[in-house]
Amino acid sequence: MKTLYLVRHCSANGQAADADLTESGFEQAEKLAAFFSEILIENIISSPFKRTQDSIKPTANAKNLPLTIDDRLAERTLSTSDLPNWLELLKETFHNLDLKLTGGESSREATSRAIEVINEAPNNTILVTHGNLMSLILKHFDDSIGFQEWKSLRNPDVYTITIGDDGSSFEQLWKD
Repeated sequence: MKTLYLVRHCSANGQAADADLTESGFEQAEKLAAFFSEILIENIISSPFKRTQDSIKPTANAKNLPLTIDDRLAERTLSTSDLPNWLELLKETFHNLDLKLTGGESSREATSRAIEVINEAPNNTILVTHGNLMSLILKHFDDSIGFQEWKSLRNPDVYTITIGDDGSSFEQLWKD
């Protein structure tokens, strides 16, 4: 049996790869470290985005663990074009997993790269990522996950994913 912890980054000042955490986001990062203080964690893998790394650094420091960066946990690019109706299009990508917008990647492509990380990750690993990719990972394990579940994710959010011979399950752990 393998247990992984899927973490969505704390509150940030924007969507750019170099966006900083907000003041509240830094406080949330400290709360994440406290949350994980009594949980056995042996590895931490993060998206290359600054906000994901800053969200988990207090946990890594408290656990004296290195932070491994994996580009496959980066947020999914919906499109490189300005899309005034991006929310509507994002909603559609939960139904049409192969919908691919200009310069972007489909839900299926994004899910595939994220699941590679999950399959490779050792037991007791924290994986730090972003809202859209997190919801696609959860959808991989439960097809009923969609746009509404994406909208209800919080910053931060924590899910545990358990993978065993008899299947897999996940549970939302973050209650703050």
